[in-house]
Amino acid sequence: MRASATSSSSSYFFSVSQDPNSRSFKLVNYSLFHTRSRLSPFFKSLKCIQSPLPDPVHHPRSSNDYPFISSAVTLSPSETADSLPFRLQNLTLEFQSITEPVERVKRLLRYATLLPTLQESVRVDHNRVMGCTARVWLEAELDGEGRMRFAADSDSEITRGFCACLVMLLDGAAPEEVLSLRTEDLAALKVGLPGAERSRVNTWQNLLVSMQKRTKGLVAKRQGRPSFEPFPSLVISADGIKAQGSYAEAQARYLFPDESKVEELVKVLKEKKIGVVAHFYMDPEVQGVLTAAKKHWPHIHISDSLVMADRAVDMAKAGCQFVNVLGVDFMSENVRAILDQAGFGEVGVYRMSNERIGCTLADAAATTEYMNYLVEASGSSPSLHVIYINTALDTKAFAHEIVPTITCTSSNVVQTILQAFSQIPDLNVWYGPDSYMGANIANLFQQMAMMTDEEIAEIHPKHNRDSIRSLLHRLHYYQNGTCIVHHLFGHEVVKKIEDMYGDAYLTAHLEVPGEMFSLAMEAKKRGMGVVGSTSNILDFIKDRVKEALDRNVDDHLQFVLGTESGMVTSIVAAVRDMLGSARSSSRGANVNVEIVFPVSSDSITGTSTNSSPTLKSVTMGDLVLPVVPGVASGEGCSIHGGCASCPYMKMNSLSSLLKVCHRLPDKQNIISAYKAEKFKLQTPNGKSVAEVGCEPILHMRHFQSTKELPEQLVHQVLHLSKDVNSIS
Repeated sequence: MRASATSSSSSYFFSVSQDPNSRSFKLVNYSLFHTRSRLSPFFKSLKCIQSPLPDPVHHPRSSNDYPFISSAVTLSPSETADSLPFRLQNLTLEFQSITEPVERVKRLLRYATLLPTLQESVRVDHNRVMGCTARVWLEAELDGEGRMRFAADSDSEITRGFCACLVMLLDGAAPEEVLSLRTEDLAALKVGLPGAERSRVNTWQNLLVSMQKRTKGLVAKRQGRPSFEPFPSLVISADGIKAQGSYAEAQARYLFPDESKVEELVKVLKEKKIGVVAHFYMDPEVQGVLTAAKKHWPHIHISDSLVMADRAVDMAKAGCQFVNVLGVDFMSENVRAILDQAGFGEVGVYRMSNERIGCTLADAAATTEYMNYLVEASGSSPSLHVIYINTALDTKAFAHEIVPTITCTSSNVVQTILQAFSQIPDLNVWYGPDSYMGANIANLFQQMAMMTDEEIAEIHPKHNRDSIRSLLHRLHYYQNGTCIVHHLFGHEVVKKIEDMYGDAYLTAHLEVPGEMFSLAMEAKKRGMGVVGSTSNILDFIKDRVKEALDRNVDDHLQFVLGTESGMVTSIVAAVRDMLGSARSSSRGANVNVEIVFPVSSDSITGTSTNSSPTLKSVTMGDLVLPVVPGVASGEGCSIHGGCASCPYMKMNSLSSLLKVCHRLPDKQNIISAYKAEKFKLQTPNGKSVAEVGCEPILHMRHFQSTKELPEQLVHQVLHLSKDVNSIS
């Protein structure tokens, strides 16, 4: 057998003939940059795995009789062999025809031997593919005839096999063909050993996403279209922090705080026994000082809203006489109520402003419209109200008297709702007030309805496909409540993330709009994303950094921060600690972590350098919204999607914190407007707002510790059901 090569516009072809019963077939060589002489061994390797064809009349055989014939080998004159769907179908059938997982891995390893090794000059961080267990490098070009040319390599033989298969599929393809391939199309290949298939599918998909990102960029460059300006970012290494973009520079400015401010704060906190609880979304200046001060005074804690109240109780137990709360008003209300419940009514709780520190989401639940939504819920039997923790205490109290209520966080809302459906037959769940989160939960359940029973059981052991499908019409969510921060992740930002950062790790809070949620969920399926709470996001980033450090190879990790930008202070502190510890343990790897801020290019800007800039307003439909001016031109907040900087959180300035601390104890009531007073209001049923409002929180705490709804809450739901039925 001999092969001769002839060129074509998109590939090389090998013609093979046999006598006396000759049958022509061609090997479509979608090889790696075929114009480069360094790839000639790939052609020879492909020739070597061909098997002689039998006489089609006297010795018919199926395609399975040729185990090492590439899927790129097809009979002539069929031109469908040049199409990407045909090549993918052949490759899929090839692997699916091998029943034993070990044999499939052997086939993959065989393909790995055909892949040329990239030169060291190409195996650089710039060409790395993120999200793969092994190191993978990808090189891409757009040739003179408008076809994509790919070369890939890995330090793992199995992953090299993946690279070889994808390169055979996509090298020489038109850009639109490359972009038309979906990550789901690769899942059917099912290559790998049992228990490891998920990570293997991730490798296929993450390599494909990187190929598509390079394709978009090369096509844009060829067409003369302006390339996207990158989002601002912070690059964290063991040596320090590098800011890229003025918005990132402003964030970085306070990561190394003024030592005199740190000393002043520590001194007054110690002298007056003051504890501080702050939300992740604080201004970078405040968080920078608090993070540094915590090294000298342990009673400082930065977290999400739920944990803030728990830490305040710990501080009271440790002897703190005051707790300063840096957050919006419902957070200080919760701290006050939980301290009272724990028996620390004498501990003073202070806010950081003499004005109301509002929250668009909490405000949405404190309306007649929301109460009418709950009245409607009370007419359904049986019903449970699941309310987001980020709401006012009196809202929780009033709601609980209309419909039995349990609070939730963005990290436990899915489990709370699934457990409720499994524990109470025929239940109706009414979620609120966050419309985006409600829609995202409904979207998630719809996706679950298409999963296997085994996959669903991994999410919640008491559910299967039938139970998920049956609950879809019994899940209701309020449709007129949003967070001003997460509302800003609009189409422009999502499109840019998809085009420029599709191969990066994507993080998204559950409160983001559907487009951002879907993008992050798709990344999550590939092991490249997280959707959840601020704590979930922080834990995800820490886990990925730990994995990179454990591999002990040079790496660059890129994370898109799909939540409020104030999160970056806690992220930087955690990552720097991890990188510093790795260096002190004499690990030689150089790991860099890049945090990307998805800021809209069409943003509202300003030049104020004050720590508490004056709030301005913009009109969005019929709603007037305050926004914080950008820290420098071009990178502020935008109604088109952007900086994710909460104007209310930024009312908690460092100057206010120091002012309150120095005034305590406030014997002359100079800062009485800053004090979080105990609730003296009563509910319509004449009960204490504080007591009734805390009950849904206590129900949630029971669920968190036992993974079941408390019997008291179940009784309330069923009792309401009986009352409704008796009335009807």
